[in-house]
Amino acid sequence: MPLPLSDLSMTLLPNWFTGVLQGFAPLLSARVWPQVQLLVVGAILSPGKRTVTAALRVLGLADDPRFGTFHRLLSRARWSSLQASQVLFSLLLTAFVPSGPLVLGLDDTIERRTGKKISARGIYRDPVRSSHGYFVKASGLRWLSLMVCD
Repeated sequence: MPLPLSDLSMTLLPNWFTGVLQGFAPLLSARVWPQVQLLVVGAILSPGKRTVTAALRVLGLADDPRFGTFHRLLSRARWSSLQASQVLFSLLLTAFVPSGPLVLGLDDTIERRTGKKISARGIYRDPVRSSHGYFVKASGLRWLSLMVCD
């Protein structure tokens, strides 16, 4: 008989790790919080692609009868990615820039993707293939990365 999810999460996670994750606890309901903790640990431990199935397999939960509930967690649970990113940014600042000046780096890249379902695709200047006198257009998704520099 499988252990209850709350027992699994308490036996798998050390105290320092649960302390880090507690910042994200208010973003989700208490009912799904143990499942989220397990998915985070499974995603960290799984080699290759970080899928729900891979995360559950690495934790030994591939044959668990509640396997489908973990998949529904990401599609049906109500949570805000903006609030989660704010919590993550706060944790990163506390860990890497506890005092002193904050130096941020910004970078963009174009992911070349096509298809009917890619609605945010645009046409951008390709900085790698373009020069001052020659303009090259690239179609795809534009991703922005924000880095905390030390």
